[in-house]
Amino acid sequence: MTLASDPRRRVPRTDAVLAEPQIAIAVAQLGRPLVKEAVGAAQDRVRSGEIAPEAVVDAVLDALPDIAATLRPVLNATGVLLHTNLGRAPLSPAARRALDVAAGTCDVELDLATGGRGPRGRGAVDALLAAVPSAGAAHLVNNGAAALALVATALACGGREIVIARGELVEIGDGFRIPDLLTATGARLREVGTTNRVTPADYADAVGPDTAFVLKVHPSNFVVTGFTRSVEVRELGGLGVPLVVDIGSGLLAPHPLLPDEPDATTALTHGATLVTASGDKLLGGPQAGLLLGAPGDGAELVGRLRRHPLARALRVDKLTLAAMEATLRGPATPVREGLDVAPAALHARASRLAELLRRSGVPAEAVETDATVGGGGAPGVALPSAAVALPESFAAALRAGEPAVLGRLERGRCLLDLRALPAEADDTLAAAVLTCRS
Repeated sequence: MTLASDPRRRVPRTDAVLAEPQIAIAVAQLGRPLVKEAVGAAQDRVRSGEIAPEAVVDAVLDALPDIAATLRPVLNATGVLLHTNLGRAPLSPAARRALDVAAGTCDVELDLATGGRGPRGRGAVDALLAAVPSAGAAHLVNNGAAALALVATALACGGREIVIARGELVEIGDGFRIPDLLTATGARLREVGTTNRVTPADYADAVGPDTAFVLKVHPSNFVVTGFTRSVEVRELGGLGVPLVVDIGSGLLAPHPLLPDEPDATTALTHGATLVTASGDKLLGGPQAGLLLGAPGDGAELVGRLRRHPLARALRVDKLTLAAMEATLRGPATPVREGLDVAPAALHARASRLAELLRRSGVPAEAVETDATVGGGGAPGVALPSAAVALPESFAAALRAGEPAVLGRLERGRCLLDLRALPAEADDTLAAAVLTCRS
């Protein structure tokens, strides 16, 4: 090979590649630095003899991501509706459309009729109050822990006491502990009862002049059985101090499949002064912390929390407000659809997928499984489901695919559970499996 015929001497110039129409479109969508880096990598492949000079443009386009971020879409075939590692609740189409509007300039804090400043987040608060008629006032902060921290800071700073059952001093994941959060605000904890048993009298005996409020925390991610006793919200009224109930999962009203999961409507009806919860769990919305006050004292307390200086640091942005309002006002969320889907429909989908894959030479089988709520919601509750069972070796290849697919390993098989996947994703799931086979 002469120097003149060496393809490495014909590496296209960077400016020439960037000027190609398809590459120019990519620059407009992803930014020049990211595209230029991909161009440099393709040029290096030409120099090493891996690709021909004419293949540079195609190599660049193949290497570029769809968005200018490192996040990748993942099909959730784990059978966990609220998978924390996958971002918990997937947003509804209505919420996603609302995000598009909010991403630009919008009237988040503007009264278009007068041209003056308008109430921030009014639409989301009104939607929340419409969804929980037993609430007299509502406020949003940036996550569930923030909601509880705001309450503790506003009511119990300076060493005032929070009365809480020992069995509710829980750790909820990644080393995050409720007692650490509460004491970090300057509050003191007054623990009552034992790990497994607490009575109404334990709470009543602990309430005194230094009591800021009584707190009930849903254990969320574990269940204690056997010789146990807990105190219901309705048993804690009349103690003379606010009753704050952290329901955790954000269930707004009772659900027949989750009879033991606390919900905001019931807690307020049974005497809670204030309810705190997460927005990105069973509610099915964006990450947010919900604060719901009962009419009267609870509503007054919400107003006090809204005006507290810390509330500014915990304020949600326009994207969260838009997505939350659309979640509450729009059609059923993906989480609700996954919770309510009939097991028979899941079995039919699994059978169809398994048959399709077998015809293409993939050893697939439709099997019955149990799914879970996840995200700290409804611990111990099994949701009847169905899955496509594949050899365990498929798991790693599916995770590396595009889109990535996350299943679960069980008894030497890779199970693709369908409860957390909408039916319209079945064809994409099948294509991902067939790609791994090839």
